[in-house]
Amino acid sequence: MLGNDDDAKDVVQEVLIRVWNGREQMHTIENMEAWCMRITKNLSLDKLRANQRKATESLEKSFHVLGSDKTPDVKTELGESMQHVSQLIAALPEKQRQVIHLRDVEGYTYNEICEIMEIDMNQVKVNLFRARNSVKEKLLKMNAYGL
Repeated sequence: MLGNDDDAKDVVQEVLIRVWNGREQMHTIENMEAWCMRITKNLSLDKLRANQRKATESLEKSFHVLGSDKTPDVKTELGESMQHVSQLIAALPEKQRQVIHLRDVEGYTYNEICEIMEIDMNQVKVNLFRARNSVKEKLLKMNAYGL
């Protein structure tokens, strides 16, 4: 979410501090992973706002599309395509960008996304649908016109 290893490390340290400080309330938490992810998400958003930038993790890293078994021209083409997709995702509205990142990049389930983002299932599905459609339409336009 942060697009920067140093910022991510800072957020992880802050999350660990908050988890440690909240250890007395842990017995009341139903889903520990979702609780930790919510803390991580909120701190990451705070960090992004503080830095006044919005970047996502490189999709090439997330999907590992640049395998060694591909020819150089295929690697280049895939890299450019993934760069375009990454830019399109970064340009999405914040909620859509977060949902598509959590689902398609990090692989969380719909229920986990509901808990992490504190929204209901319908909102997750609608935002994911709109985000995917937006990326798809813009990518098709780029490919159709060669831009």
